[in-house]
Amino acid sequence: MVKINILFIINPISGGKKKQKIPSVIDRHLDKEKFSPNFSFTEYIGHAAEIAEEAGNKNFDVIIAVGGDGTINEIAPKVIQTGKVLGIIPFGSGNGLARFLKIPMNTIKAIELINDFNVKLIDTAILNNKPFFNMAGMGFDAHISSVFANNKSRGLKGYVEMGLKEMTSYQSQTYDIEIDGVLYKRKAYVVSIANSSQYGNNVHISPKSSLTDGLLDICIVKPFPLYKIVVLAYHMLRATTDKSEMVEIIRGKQIKITREKEDSIHLDGEPFLMGKDINIDIVPLSLNIIAK
Repeated sequence: MVKINILFIINPISGGKKKQKIPSVIDRHLDKEKFSPNFSFTEYIGHAAEIAEEAGNKNFDVIIAVGGDGTINEIAPKVIQTGKVLGIIPFGSGNGLARFLKIPMNTIKAIELINDFNVKLIDTAILNNKPFFNMAGMGFDAHISSVFANNKSRGLKGYVEMGLKEMTSYQSQTYDIEIDGVLYKRKAYVVSIANSSQYGNNVHISPKSSLTDGLLDICIVKPFPLYKIVVLAYHMLRATTDKSEMVEIIRGKQIKITREKEDSIHLDGEPFLMGKDINIDIVPLSLNIIAK
């Protein structure tokens, strides 16, 4: 049997977890009859994309992101570009895409899933020529992503603490949202564009999202008094935001958003500064990925 060449790209800082021992764990549990493993650690922002592109142009058939949604966001475009297969060993702060795909959070079980080598095609998306795979957004969540990126305290605890602190001063904005030719004018605290259902940590903004329906879910969180954050959090944790009066969800393929000013957006949790005009498109069934 010809072995499958597989490269594990390991982000040493994602999720604030140490990963020096990951190669030895993979080496012990990966099916060596099926795979020939190789390992590469990233050293700076953008390095994962460089490694993935080089690997894709060589004889690597499968590229595994060992990290979170941000690491996947760097690697997956190169996997698509070179026609390879993506895998995930979750090590991020939230692991939204991995959780939605039911990839185990346990490292050994995630390796065993790779051994099964069940490959699926999923939708991806593009925002102003930048790809995303799990979730994009603007408003408060993008603001938090921008602030959090400069914070040394990674992980869920640091994210929640910072979010509660920033929430007291953040102001909602007005958005013109055109979805497949229909215009909606909305004042919103958050506008999330969901490919999967959740941000991560099983916090769901769009419970009915699918990675294979050729649609994006535009989730509009309406302005709310601060005391209602508990109600919104309850709906997100119970995956019932589609039943909440605080959230409006509209599905579509082509989305154009005009906002009040240049501001932050996030792509899979990674912040970027962009102008007032945002264009988003779905790319149906464009990424081969190992999943259950």
